[in-house]
Amino acid sequence: LCRGGLAERLCRLQNRERSAISFWRHQCISDDKIPSDKSGVLIVKILEIFEECTIQVAICQQLEQSPAALSPEDAVINAEEPILKVLFTRETAAHLKSRPQDVIHIYPPWQKLLLQNADVPVIMNTYFSQKVLLSEHSEAREKTYGLTKMLIRKNIISLAQTFRLDDIDDKLHQESSDNQVACAPQTHNNGDSKRHPLALSAVNDSLLEMVESQGAVGWREVQVRVVIQRVYCLPAREGYRSHTQGNKPLLSNGGMFCRLCLLVQDAYGMFSEVQLQSLSSTDDIEQYFRRWEGKSCCLAGMKILQRTTRGRALGLFSLIDSLWPPVVPVKVPGQSQDSEMMTTNLPSPSFCYILTVQSGEIHVEVDEEEQISNLYQPPAVHGLKEILRIDGCNERCSFWAKVLYRRLQTKHSVPVDQREMLLFVTDSTLQNVVHGIPKVVAVSVTVSCVLSMEVIEALSAGSRLVFFKDALWGNGRIICVERTVLSLQKPLLCSAAGADLSELTGPVRLDELDSTTQASSVCALRGTVVGVNESTAFSWPTCNRCGNGKLEVCPQDRELLYCNQCSEVVTTPVLKMQLEVFLSCPSLSQSTVKVKVWHEISIALFVLLTMLLFLQTYEVQSVLGKEVGLLNCYVHSVTSHPNCVALEEIILL
Repeated sequence: LCRGGLAERLCRLQNRERSAISFWRHQCISDDKIPSDKSGVLIVKILEIFEECTIQVAICQQLEQSPAALSPEDAVINAEEPILKVLFTRETAAHLKSRPQDVIHIYPPWQKLLLQNADVPVIMNTYFSQKVLLSEHSEAREKTYGLTKMLIRKNIISLAQTFRLDDIDDKLHQESSDNQVACAPQTHNNGDSKRHPLALSAVNDSLLEMVESQGAVGWREVQVRVVIQRVYCLPAREGYRSHTQGNKPLLSNGGMFCRLCLLVQDAYGMFSEVQLQSLSSTDDIEQYFRRWEGKSCCLAGMKILQRTTRGRALGLFSLIDSLWPPVVPVKVPGQSQDSEMMTTNLPSPSFCYILTVQSGEIHVEVDEEEQISNLYQPPAVHGLKEILRIDGCNERCSFWAKVLYRRLQTKHSVPVDQREMLLFVTDSTLQNVVHGIPKVVAVSVTVSCVLSMEVIEALSAGSRLVFFKDALWGNGRIICVERTVLSLQKPLLCSAAGADLSELTGPVRLDELDSTTQASSVCALRGTVVGVNESTAFSWPTCNRCGNGKLEVCPQDRELLYCNQCSEVVTTPVLKMQLEVFLSCPSLSQSTVKVKVWHEISIALFVLLTMLLFLQTYEVQSVLGKEVGLLNCYVHSVTSHPNCVALEEIILL
């Protein structure tokens, strides 16, 4: 808001007004009595209630007194006073929970409005109102009514009737039972919804209207119909496990607990994130992705966890921006819903409500039999070549790629299960490129990106095709962050956007090492051996069954080795060796290339390693000048002073 502008002043005035009302109500509850100051208090008895233009209208008769000894039925009515039409806002009406025959005290500053050609005065500004219970009979009646619903008539006034147009459609002002909405105080009994069918009967289509009418504490009487745009998991905060339903364990992501979340959108285009709490570690996460995305659902029993803005939740709003504008016209508040509204000029959402379930009660009814909603926007799948050419920053992207190699970031101070992971991927759009674009790109998977056990096990087993949904692209990097989903199956619905999604055929090629190669990348290497670092050469035995490299001396026979993982004696251990060699590469004639090689994956250097490590009489000079390549390598570092490239030989998945 502009500083000092009318909007800012109005916002401050509304905040002060809400604070004054809340303080007054709190004071009345704390005192547990009606305020003693009766000067200017208007005492009315409700005769009839109906709703018009979201305002609750009460037809009342003024009372000249309301003695504590009398019940509302015995209260004295002043016949000389005209009948009053009292207006209550939606918030005030929800607080009073009024019914016919109730006595209401309206405290100043209420106002009386006299309309021309109307005999009934209108009472406005009724924020400071209190319902009076004058006897035990009334209190018992109030408790009884608290468990039941009352249907309030809702008058629909057409604009044609308001402006006295000639083509009035009589159907617009007919009152029918379909226009009645359920309105009653909140009930906190878990079984009420079963005993009272109307408890969840009213369905709304506006998230914002529900938040404004029901407040931050949540709603139970009504439902909101929304479309599920995305399903994903978020890592839970510390201590979140203790608040889960029944203290069940949630999905584990490297020791962290996670929760299932829905990004939903209503008919007006507003988004909200719903955080659920009942995700078991044994549940198949992908079933929620495939069964729920694109379907309509009704939310009930929600409460507001947070109202967040673009500046506070960049990741959430980058996902929302990828779903904006809507694919179909959405409703616009205050305008005719029959007209086709343009979706291209609508401003993107600037805030979003984070909702959560109330005290373990989950009310998310997904109609899985229903067709995919027209409002649903499936992920737009692009080829990696097209993604690398995107100019924007913090853009969400989805792609289908083959994972060739994975590597944990080497931060020794951080536990292994909390380190970021690099996945090197490629697709047909990169493999068919001649020059200018790398054939393999790195995808950084942060700790906040929750991976299912199925994906983790698949990546450990070998090279797999993986679908990356809603990854983040910016500053030349693809990052999997919160709300990014990795799946082994293609989505049921996706927009290919003209991308080449053909499968890879033939062997995968890596870019050869040259002056454009950067650190933390993979490349292919060929060259001539010009030096050997003998001080770093070492070997160690490993188990021939499980590959365990920490073998122990067998207690029964000191000449044999023992594997703790297999619990068996290792009679034929596999010897692994490591050595650093210096190569001269034609593509980098001015740089020193240092490669860490392993004999079990380097067939080309196996003979070299064997001679250097075990034939003590063999001269190193005799292996210099040997040709090496092609080796698949990971680039550790690239320095210019001095010109040096440090690599490590790797094996692709």
